[in-house]
Amino acid sequence: MRSATIADIPLEETAPDFDRLAHVYRWMEWLSFGPFLSRCRCAFLTSLKNCRSALVLGDGDGRFTARLLEENQQVTILAVDASGAMLAELRRRSDFNGRRLKTQLTDARAFEPEQCDYDLLVTHFFLDCLTTEEVELLAGRLRTHADQEVLWVVSEFSVPAGWYGRAIAQPLINVLYWAFGWLTGLQVRRLPHHRLALAQAGWSLERERPSLGGLLVSELWRINPPA
Repeated sequence: MRSATIADIPLEETAPDFDRLAHVYRWMEWLSFGPFLSRCRCAFLTSLKNCRSALVLGDGDGRFTARLLEENQQVTILAVDASGAMLAELRRRSDFNGRRLKTQLTDARAFEPEQCDYDLLVTHFFLDCLTTEEVELLAGRLRTHADQEVLWVVSEFSVPAGWYGRAIAQPLINVLYWAFGWLTGLQVRRLPHHRLALAQAGWSLERERPSLGGLLVSELWRINPPA
């Protein structure tokens, strides 16, 4: 059986529509999790001060992108999102540093980077909109367009082991998937095995910081060194 390619994925049929949430996304997040998602996104922000060329996929309304531009006055960013309304919010938030920001309206699953030297990749609560297979395809493609010393910052939901994962985390994640499926048409209904997918695509987990008992996790990944 041949391996899947991006052409095998019917993007038009599976892409969710986040446009209607662009202006309320911040308040939805705050009412659901308070400051914890924002803290998760910024957990490794101080480790990114030397990065110069960043690719940010699916940052929503752009709060992390704006913060990165503010904290790192040398970095240039390409932000990719399938929602034009989210990209508009992202540009608005990054106004004062907008000269170092470019945006591209496209489904990240079909995105083909034009450059091959990104030293920072960022996916905050984005991989959970993909299947495990889609994450692996994306991770493999990004690996070929990044500097060998690239950092990949990942923020995601997680289901920790034990009673907390079974009784609290998994039911909560199920509700979130139901809500976003209803609001946006998101078809994915379970968390991808993103760690397995990244490892199979040639990435290594360097650091991690769990929060909310392991419901949220911040991670730093690097490309596996040559054998």
